[in-house]
Amino acid sequence: MTVQPVRLFEDPILRQPAEPVVDFDAELRNLVDDLTETMHKNNGAGLAAPQIGVGLRVFTFHPDLAEGELGHLVNPVLEFPDEEEQDGPEGCLSIPGVYLDTKRRMNVVAKGFTAHGDPLQIVGSGQLARCVQHETDHLDGVLFLDRADAERRARTMAAIREAGWYDQNDPPRVKTSPHG
Repeated sequence: MTVQPVRLFEDPILRQPAEPVVDFDAELRNLVDDLTETMHKNNGAGLAAPQIGVGLRVFTFHPDLAEGELGHLVNPVLEFPDEEEQDGPEGCLSIPGVYLDTKRRMNVVAKGFTAHGDPLQIVGSGQLARCVQHETDHLDGVLFLDRADAERRARTMAAIREAGWYDQNDPPRVKTSPHG
């Protein structure tokens, strides 16, 4: 396991849809280990492969670091069993120090695979549902601020421009979420 550097907001890989995993091999299991180690080292609730520069559809999650479910999902597909929503603060390791109230579905069913290729289904609500949706967005090239209305997005962009890690010579691009 190796802690990897987390790619920041302006990195182009964060805006590219990730490729499906086709090889469920030792390399994939090492990637899951690296994602888990990097997520924990940075006190994250989740981490998607593009955030460490790997364009594959895999993420790790641990939304409640004290006692919550720790896991990973490969090639996730999300379903929503109802229309119930939640609106609450969300952050991202790729946009450090920036938090934004973000609407998400309250309940989610995520289907995919383990790193060994075994089918896996995650049924979650609240923070777990938020985390799974956030990380799946990363795999689609979508960042949480893409889900904000114009006013909140403008305030968030101002905070990003003032952040010490932001590169003034490479301005960020914001796109509209395809997931509404």
